[in-house]
Amino acid sequence: MPAPSDKDELVIEGLRQNNLKNISVRIPHNVITTIVGLSGSGKSSLAFDTLFAEGRWRFIESLSTYTRLFLERMDRPDVDTIRNIRPAIAVEQKNPVRGSRSTVGTTTELNDYLRLLFSRVGRLHCPECGSPVYKSGPEPAAESILAGRPGEPVYIGFNINLNGKQPEEAAAELLGKGFIRVKAGADIIDISEGFTELPRSFGVVTDRLIVKESERQRLTEALETAFSAGNGAAWAYTPGKGEEAFSTELICRECGTRTERPTSISLSFNHPVGACPECKGFGNLLKYDEAKVLPDKTLSLREGAIEPWTKPAYRWWYEELEKHAHNYGIDLNKPFEKLSARERRLVFEGTSDFEGINDFFDYLESKKYKLHIKVFSSRYKGQVACPSCKGTRLKKQALSAKVGGLNIAEASALSIKEAREFFSTIELTSFEEAISEEVLKQIRAKLEFLSHTGLGYITLDRLTKTLSGGEAQRVTIATQLASSLCGVLYILDEPSIGLHPVDIDMLTSQLERLSSMGNTVVTVEHDPGMIRRSSHVIELGPGSGEKGGHVVWAGPTKEFLKGARTLTADYLAGREEIHVPRWRRKGSGRYIQIRGASGNNLKSADLSVPLKTMTCVTGVSGSGKSTLVVDTLYNVLASHFGEKSEPAMPYSSVHGLDNLSGVKLIDQSPIGRTPRSNPLTYIGGFDEIRKLFSGLSSARAMGLAPGDFSFNVPGGRCESCKGEGVEKLEMYFLPDVYVKCAVCGGKRYKGHVLDVKYRGRSIYDVLETTFEDAILLFPNEPGLQRRFSVLKSVGLGYLKLGQPATTLSGGEAQRLKIARELVEESSGDVLYILDEPTTGLHMDDVKKLLSVLGALVDSGSTVLMIEHNLDCIKSADHVIDLGPRGGGEGGAIVASGTPEEISRSPRSLTGKYLKKVLH
Repeated sequence: MPAPSDKDELVIEGLRQNNLKNISVRIPHNVITTIVGLSGSGKSSLAFDTLFAEGRWRFIESLSTYTRLFLERMDRPDVDTIRNIRPAIAVEQKNPVRGSRSTVGTTTELNDYLRLLFSRVGRLHCPECGSPVYKSGPEPAAESILAGRPGEPVYIGFNINLNGKQPEEAAAELLGKGFIRVKAGADIIDISEGFTELPRSFGVVTDRLIVKESERQRLTEALETAFSAGNGAAWAYTPGKGEEAFSTELICRECGTRTERPTSISLSFNHPVGACPECKGFGNLLKYDEAKVLPDKTLSLREGAIEPWTKPAYRWWYEELEKHAHNYGIDLNKPFEKLSARERRLVFEGTSDFEGINDFFDYLESKKYKLHIKVFSSRYKGQVACPSCKGTRLKKQALSAKVGGLNIAEASALSIKEAREFFSTIELTSFEEAISEEVLKQIRAKLEFLSHTGLGYITLDRLTKTLSGGEAQRVTIATQLASSLCGVLYILDEPSIGLHPVDIDMLTSQLERLSSMGNTVVTVEHDPGMIRRSSHVIELGPGSGEKGGHVVWAGPTKEFLKGARTLTADYLAGREEIHVPRWRRKGSGRYIQIRGASGNNLKSADLSVPLKTMTCVTGVSGSGKSTLVVDTLYNVLASHFGEKSEPAMPYSSVHGLDNLSGVKLIDQSPIGRTPRSNPLTYIGGFDEIRKLFSGLSSARAMGLAPGDFSFNVPGGRCESCKGEGVEKLEMYFLPDVYVKCAVCGGKRYKGHVLDVKYRGRSIYDVLETTFEDAILLFPNEPGLQRRFSVLKSVGLGYLKLGQPATTLSGGEAQRLKIARELVEESSGDVLYILDEPTTGLHMDDVKKLLSVLGALVDSGSTVLMIEHNLDCIKSADHVIDLGPRGGGEGGAIVASGTPEEISRSPRSLTGKYLKKVLH
């Protein structure tokens, strides 16, 4: 039986998961506990491979017997005892969404509440002409007439159709019912005095009167009669002023279009009832993109301006154009951009003598049942807004309901900050307020949590797959806050990723709120501000990999900051620090410049990057950093140097292209999506190791070749798991689970291949070795030594050679890419663009990374990085700060210069925080 005092703590005893060395720790409930330590010290092993894995195990135990058939094949953490563990929710820094149907609104369930709100209290408008549409009855119609036509003569009536009856017969029938006047066009005819003829459709007058308050009762009765006889439709007519129509059905008074109130389902673009039929609810279509067909319009037709016609298989199309061009006055030697409108039209549409670009793609469409043609044609397609729904994803009918003057698509296009303000100040009638009270409460709460986690700049209709790992994580945090759960164990992986210091303060307050609701919050974190504001600290170490895995400190944060003598505590106390550089590089005096960048929220920004320097682009979340650096600058340069890229965001001009020899984007995307990919194959060392093994006498005796030591091809690999070492179990309602192969025990190879040993280690043992240890294992292999030493220098010495790529964090993947660039030793004048390279790094690892990046710059290259880490920013040669805020309030370069100059800028939020670390 656990001791009574245990109930307030999560107790772990004898934990040996991965590199953890039989540790025992206690984690207090209902507070924030931060796990700190060097990269690879065992933080994720404790937080995710132990706490989350055990929490998931216990959850599955509560499920049906059928589901639990899988349990024997699932790995549990290697631990003696875990007591008082709560249901666990892991919030990782990965974005698992790949589809285009999920948006921020659907992920946070805000879309569900918006659909309820708009279906219940939305004010209807005609889907054709946009006029207000509403049901009417005798009383509302009388009120409208009294308000709009005071003191005027008015005829009240309804319309009928002869339906094959003779005029005399119809007139006699009307007279028999007491109606003596009809309206034909603008004329009022008294049928009691005789008539010549009646049109096929005409109006019947139920009464005529002068509009005034004393006649309200009479007016209402006349309208009642008209509605009754007119099958729910009536009108009021004043000579010279026109007719006003009323209906008990939803019919537009202006154009007569019949409509209906949208339901919650018909407001969903993920349901066939509401989705636009042309784009199926995606909001865009794949069409042939002129920018891809004609990527360089400075080329002439003869020089290959039409890119697909430069391919040998389709050269005939250009030759036909060349043969007849002179007959139509098409200049083959003039740059395409300078051709006249007539010449361009002929090139696209063709003539009777030659076929144009449009005909060429029609031909490809007719042949796309052939796979190679389908793949080829897809290169020239791009997404364009759906012409039917204009990108709103919904049918016209769904957009007819408006709240506060906006339809649901317009409300979803608001940023979270704008939406919060809109729904806080929205004006509704008392009736509408009563209907929507609970819905509005939920909408406002969710928007508040999203805003307070630093996401105010993101729009509700933004695709979830376009969020960074940090943004996706904060969306999940906000959703959990809004769910108001208690008694839950939340495990967060560096929630401060991608956040400016000003946003981190807001996020920490939200996590404190989460713990105060009765939840246990465990974060893996490197940010000094978040560590200081936690209640409890566990530091693992003292080193990485096999040198880590020990608890070097566990206790209250106040005691940690005051008396601990650990690496993290030394940095927080100032005993260790990343020093401000004694001098800053001036650069080569040359620049790469983008003028008039205006994509997303950028406000015609002019970016100027000094070459042969280390430059940081800073700013609050949503200020436009990625749009400027990646979506504009990188895509422009990548296109120029022939790299595969997306079309660049709008800009006016680019200068300094001749000053560069290439560009490389080093981001946090995975190096591979299956367990087959690993760091060793990525940096190119596996071929050398396989040759080394195949050259051993025992391998030659068995006739083993280098290919037999590969787990990617048949031969020496285990065929049960195809060399992966694990098998994937699809859990359907839970994430897929990877378990060890039952045949090879996770070792990937057949038994006789594993019998071959190099210095006492099999090929499997080598793949399980860390890069730091591998340096000692291969002392006489200079190629491997160089590769492994570079990995150690970027702080990845703790990684195993064969560690599956699926287990690497975004920060580790990015540093692997940096290492590969250093290994390849590219020539100078290359611009390296890095997106938050300090992600996942301890302060001591940041120091190592800065040294490596400095070496890259000293070799003649330029490093441009998007960064929030103040130690990294203060070490830069040049800083470009965007802002002043996020979203619509950002998009401008507020300051540019050395870190010292930024710290003195009154407009720079970054400068305010930078000033504290420049000493």
